[in-house]
Amino acid sequence: MEQELAYSFHLGSDKNKSKLAKKVAKENVSGTTSLSNNAIQNAKDLSDVNKHNLRDYDNQTELIRTIYGTSDIVNDVKQVYLEEFEQARIEYNNKQTRNDRKIDNYFTKVCESQNDIACEIIIELGDMDFWNDKDERYRFKMVDVYNEQIQELTKIVPTFKIANATIHFDETSPHMHIVGVPVALNCTRGMKKQVGKSKLFTKATLTEIQDKMRNACIKSYNKFYEVNTRLKQKQKGRNQDINVNEMGNYREIKKQLKQKEQKLENANNQTKQIDNSSKDINTILDNLKPTLMNKNNMVISSEDVQRIKNYTEDVKILLKQLET
Repeated sequence: MEQELAYSFHLGSDKNKSKLAKKVAKENVSGTTSLSNNAIQNAKDLSDVNKHNLRDYDNQTELIRTIYGTSDIVNDVKQVYLEEFEQARIEYNNKQTRNDRKIDNYFTKVCESQNDIACEIIIELGDMDFWNDKDERYRFKMVDVYNEQIQELTKIVPTFKIANATIHFDETSPHMHIVGVPVALNCTRGMKKQVGKSKLFTKATLTEIQDKMRNACIKSYNKFYEVNTRLKQKQKGRNQDINVNEMGNYREIKKQLKQKEQKLENANNQTKQIDNSSKDINTILDNLKPTLMNKNNMVISSEDVQRIKNYTEDVKILLKQLET
């Protein structure tokens, strides 16, 4: 029976911009919150995304594949801003009678505002258990699948302008990071064309987008891999604005669980060995003979003494492993 595959479509969250987060930040001495936040709210956030997605911090690019955009995500996003908003910016400025109301650089203006300058979407087909025994050739065929996901996303959400798409093959499962700019049209205040994440991505639209994307993804997978695999049932409550870090945490938890399982298996094997050794020790003790001078003292060979010492040392090691 063909294994069913899980599908993930995660959109970066705005947890630090919520009313609760702002209240917490106001009451903290530092003026910040500890909430995780993967929204791209300014140029620094975008630069951090660039470093992470393109692995700039370790130069390990052999398992990174950019299938849309360039090797500079910051510049890719700025290019989208020029293509999408420059005409609207010029038209807006032409209507202004005061220079202080004119917009010199829309990218800079959004960076200084409360709006996200871009969005990041992570798409993943299959989990760690599925990809664990797959070789590199099998994994890299996902380039074809994710290329079609880019095409589908462009059709399904034409006002989400993709700037960059990069696939990571260096983690537990091949997944794709998409960075793009949500565009709101026919705005009544300010420029007619603006960045508009909240207008583009709502709970309702995310549900519809995810449903279409997951169906398209499994079709692409079956086509390129020449199989007839089905998707796992969609989880409830996973269509809203989701913190992409949750996916990393999930992988880390599964990794830790696997390590714990391995430790437990090793401990069980050692327990069996110690159990066998304890039988040998009991045999040694049962066969001890009293000395000629004192019946309360027993005679034991140096070899048997060493075996008992080894046994006690094995027990100590096992106990220490069980504590960690």
